Amino acid sequence: MIIDTTEIETINSFSKLESLKEVYGIIWMLVPIVTLVLGITIGVLVIVWLEREISAGIQQRIGPEYAGPLGILQALADGTKLLLKENLIPSTGDTRLFSIGPSIAVISIFLSYSVIPFGDHLVLADLSIGVFFWIAISSIAPVGLLMSGYGSNNKYSFLGGLRAAAQSISYEIPLALCVLSISLLSNSSSTVDIVEAQSKYGFWGWNLWRQPIGFIVFLISSLAECERLPFDLPEAEEELVAGYQTEYSGIKFGLFYIASYLNLLVSSLFVTVLYLGGWNLSIPYIFVPELFGINKGGKVFGTLIGIFITLAKTYLFLFIPIATRWTLPRLRMDQLLNLGWKFLLPISLGNLLLTTSSQLLSL
Repeated sequence: MIIDTTEIETINSFSKLESLKEVYGIIWMLVPIVTLVLGITIGVLVIVWLEREISAGIQQRIGPEYAGPLGILQALADGTKLLLKENLIPSTGDTRLFSIGPSIAVISIFLSYSVIPFGDHLVLADLSIGVFFWIAISSIAPVGLLMSGYGSNNKYSFLGGLRAAAQSISYEIPLALCVLSISLLSNSSSTVDIVEAQSKYGFWGWNLWRQPIGFIVFLISSLAECERLPFDLPEAEEELVAGYQTEYSGIKFGLFYIASYLNLLVSSLFVTVLYLGGWNLSIPYIFVPELFGINKGGKVFGTLIGIFITLAKTYLFLFIPIATRWTLPRLRMDQLLNLGWKFLLPISLGNLLLTTSSQLLSL
């Protein structure tokens, strides 16, 4: 039997080419994911620094100033300290639930970033149900908190987990109804389509002006979902020591710390996308990118401008939850539930009814 070496070499080169294509395909899949994760991490570090500086200004004191210029590396120093601390596990608790809980909370919030457009079609996954994907994924985080509280075998931790679950259920429904109203106005549930629908009429096309009631309900509900003051009952220090975080230390405690700021950032980004026009910075009927000739400068420059505008709106909006932390007292549990079920839920239902009626009349 005669073996044709030329054919064998051709087959080998073809198989190598296919292997290289698979490797390059995997790399191209990982590049945007890694870029997004790095960007989110840097964004969280900036939020921590901003909160400390703004809090120091409100309290008329000096904020962090020694770790790097203007104390900007203070959050990095705190994270390094938590990494080096001992990771303690309660001997009488449920080890599996105790260990899995923080990971579920962080991963569920990280997945929410996959549907956020940072620029013109600059989104990891442009899903047709993008906004409802965020609501579905964000509702998983309280399950992780409840698992952490139960797995700690501590009464304060368990109470904190129960509070987190009750608070999430109470405010998830008004939040979803506000998102449904936006979806009806835009005739789409895609985050990219919602931003483009707002850009048709410039500044006055923002959903902030078309849905002022929904914006207020969405703002309050998102603060409650982030467990920020005055809605921080799951970890109220005066009542529950530290809530579901009581038994945690080291990197697991750091994951909860990261999750709270990740949730705050993703909520602010969705406020920007749903109500503030996303990457479009426009004054009445004049689009700023066109005004300065940005569209003529290439797609890369236009994309960078879009990212900058999105992040600028997001960080400007972040001043509200940071300021309310030092100005409003904490609600009682009955007040928190009454606000969600007796006020925000009927208001969001009425807003949805008005939106539906206006859309039907415009047909």
